[in-house]
Amino acid sequence: MAKKIKDPGLGYISNENVQSFISPNGSSNVLHLNRSRNFDDLYTYLLGLSWGVFLLLVSLGFILLNTFFALIYLWIGIEELTIPSGYWWENFLNAFNFSAQTITTVGYGAISPTGMLSGVVSSLEALAGLMSFSFITGLLYGRFSKPKPSLKFSKSLVVRDFEEERGLMFRLANKRTTIMIEPEIKVTLTITEKDKSGEFKRSFFQLDLERDKVTYLPTMWTIVHKIDKSSPLHKYSNKQLLKLKANIYILFQYHEESYAQKVYKMHSYAFNDLLVDTKFKSSVKFSKEGQMILDHDLLNQTEPVD
Repeated sequence: MAKKIKDPGLGYISNENVQSFISPNGSSNVLHLNRSRNFDDLYTYLLGLSWGVFLLLVSLGFILLNTFFALIYLWIGIEELTIPSGYWWENFLNAFNFSAQTITTVGYGAISPTGMLSGVVSSLEALAGLMSFSFITGLLYGRFSKPKPSLKFSKSLVVRDFEEERGLMFRLANKRTTIMIEPEIKVTLTITEKDKSGEFKRSFFQLDLERDKVTYLPTMWTIVHKIDKSSPLHKYSNKQLLKLKANIYILFQYHEESYAQKVYKMHSYAFNDLLVDTKFKSSVKFSKEGQMILDHDLLNQTEPVD
């Protein structure tokens, strides 16, 4: 008989259209309301951005900060920096150019402050520039040094005949050429069904796997849950599984030699991703010299069971 586990923090109450609390890429899919915020949240947020968005924000911040100081120099008087051109736009560009040299501490010397007020403002701007670039340097180091798992999961779950029963399966592979050391996986199943009162309730199960850890993994790993009498999925036919409101949550961990430490990766599947009477195509073959070849394009490819 399937053994339920206690609520891991999601709550037993559910609804008909409940979504996974983990996105397929492993990020959180929870909407937070009335959450307090502090400066540490900003640092964490910036570390988690994609490189494109991060560089865009840095560039935008650089432009806005220099624009702010350029307007201050124009308010003080451009004559304290250089000879006025008679055109506002050219004076603004000269002030912006001086601001960019000051905030980066380059100081070409072509433009320099001659008044006391402009000298004070430029000194404060240089301090702001040093602090800003120190912050950005820390972010760059954090982004490069943060351990990142390089893992791909198959797009689909499959259910097929397995050892006189049925098996629920998915695959994963390392995107790098390194070998995963002591990989370990835990899989949790949630099923949402109506109770006798007509309300949707959620049940939680820890799935038993054919293997939940190996010593090392150089290729792909097919994770198998045998749907026998002890499985929470045993009472469902294949047609019922396709209609079942269920999600699978995965926690994968292994030692990443690139960072010399253990890394973690979360993933989720909805039973909308389920294929029945289907199997994964073999992803490994051998060269004439006997070297093992792993084809990453075959990770998601399936074929009907004979």
